[in-house]
Amino acid sequence: MLDPVGKPVEPTVLYLKELMARDSSPLTPRSYGMDLLRWFRFLWVLGIQWDRATREDARDFMLWMKLAPKPVRVHWRHRSKALSEIPPPRGDRQAPGTPNLVTGKPTVGTKYSPRTRAHCETVLRQFHDFHLDGNVGALLVNPFPLVRERGSAWPGSQSDGEKKHRNRRTGLYRPTVPQLIPRRIPDEKYTEVFAGLRSHRDRALLAFWVATGARAEELLTAKQGGTVVGEQTIGVVRKGSREYQELPATPDAFVGLRLCQEAAWKKGVPRGGRYPLWWTLRHPWRPLEYDAARMMFNRANELLGAN
Repeated sequence: MLDPVGKPVEPTVLYLKELMARDSSPLTPRSYGMDLLRWFRFLWVLGIQWDRATREDARDFMLWMKLAPKPVRVHWRHRSKALSEIPPPRGDRQAPGTPNLVTGKPTVGTKYSPRTRAHCETVLRQFHDFHLDGNVGALLVNPFPLVRERGSAWPGSQSDGEKKHRNRRTGLYRPTVPQLIPRRIPDEKYTEVFAGLRSHRDRALLAFWVATGARAEELLTAKQGGTVVGEQTIGVVRKGSREYQELPATPDAFVGLRLCQEAAWKKGVPRGGRYPLWWTLRHPWRPLEYDAARMMFNRANELLGAN
């Protein structure tokens, strides 16, 4: 993370090093760094030093996040065009925030969601706590305080556990994150998704995702030697613990995988237990990455009119 003159911001460097030393996920420093960059840019505009920020500054920042529009990421193909000429992304051509007619899922809005704002508040509170413990700079108080502890229930009462859960201390400026209803797809739409996919690889990927419940990144990093057809399992490295785990799958998923592998091996895709399981469909052969898999589902969403 660099300041406006191009120099590393030392307080954030120290904090991100601490995260890496704690053996956190490789994606955690990037996620936390984006929240820190948002906070520091807010302070730079106002001319406030990070270790002189007050509770009022934190309050104004959280209000700004509630009202400010999210920055628009312009694809490289549209960088020479005006913002008004850039077409909306596929599958998101409805007004922001309105439910999709097929899935009922709201489209992505132009404002920061409560979940994003809550994550940012937690990261910034932990960042300032870290520097308070290390006596770094002139920081005297955390500008993102906790709510004062409320009175707990009488021990042994029937609702004691429920009240303790409700009375847990949380961030003073942390927004309430609404509880979402688990999403599902009707069987007939599920069949349409399979019909809309173009290859055995795409259909096998979807079958494994549905059967195992693994994260996209976990399944995409699987190796060819991790599939055990006789036991109907596929080995993945879990995101949180980073431990190897064998997950059960359905026979249909392994049938699609076998068809995918036979077609790929005939074209020259590397074969062997140490090689990745999923590859691109065109030469030069490369392991399938997250963005490519997301584009596959974007094409299926476009056929369904879903999001």
